[in-house]
Amino acid sequence: MTQFNDTELTAAVIRSFDQTPSPRAKFLLQELVKSLHDYVRKTDLTFEEWDYAIDFLTRTGQKCTDIRQEFILLSDVLGVSMLVDAVNHRDRDGATETTVLGPFYVGEHKVTPHGTDISANLPGERMFVQSRVTDLNGKPLANVPVDVWHADDDGFYDSQKASYATEGPSSRARFITDADGRFYFRTILPCSYPIPTDGPVGQMITQTNRHPMRPAHVHFLVNAKGYEPLITHVFIDGDKYIDSDVVFGVKDELIAKVEQRSDSVMPDGKTTDGPWHLMTYEFHVKPGGGMAPAPLGTKVAEDA
Repeated sequence: MTQFNDTELTAAVIRSFDQTPSPRAKFLLQELVKSLHDYVRKTDLTFEEWDYAIDFLTRTGQKCTDIRQEFILLSDVLGVSMLVDAVNHRDRDGATETTVLGPFYVGEHKVTPHGTDISANLPGERMFVQSRVTDLNGKPLANVPVDVWHADDDGFYDSQKASYATEGPSSRARFITDADGRFYFRTILPCSYPIPTDGPVGQMITQTNRHPMRPAHVHFLVNAKGYEPLITHVFIDGDKYIDSDVVFGVKDELIAKVEQRSDSVMPDGKTTDGPWHLMTYEFHVKPGGGMAPAPLGTKVAEDA
């Protein structure tokens, strides 16, 4: 007869999943039991600590709504989101580095003409983004949809605002690359911003003396037919949080030098008044199939 003590209990729980029809589900559940039981044994977890953990997870779930996913935020700040991304993209073969989709991708964006100011109604320092999509050999890829989105000058995404339902998107769009694989647009210079700190995850960040900040960045989703979807950020060099991103999303290759310019003419030949910034970045995609994943959990979520 099995003795349910601290040495034999784990084996019994693992065996309880032996008849799981899916081999992958069986493997995942049994490995999860091993890891959880090892954690309890290594830490000599107390009843009080376990009760707190249950309460924390309960409050995390209660904070989730149709427009907020607190569990994604927890995954992000524990580095799990980036670890899942890393183990699924180990071999890049010269392709642009990936990073997490984040919770502010709201599905397909509206196709927009090149040169459009996607932040036309927002205050902030103006920025011109010019980019290009190629294969691993540098061949330009035409007719590729590229979704872009970023936070405003106050650090908020459009979907975080009450006006989103009535006024629609801002600082997000879809561009289609031209015959030379290029696309370009106007916007504002995004700033660093904090993840939401009004929930249990924010409380954990505060109580552990971690800062809640993400460095300034622009999201890109490149979805070329016949190539692996590329989900990434481009970070702005010099941001004070570039080396301490709260969700661990920065990679050296994804940092772009953004030039401050005073030219009266932007790269597309149109005039402008006052100083502006220039971001230039080239994306290299890897052969493969599939479509980019849908946002995790919800259509719109309110975290990193």
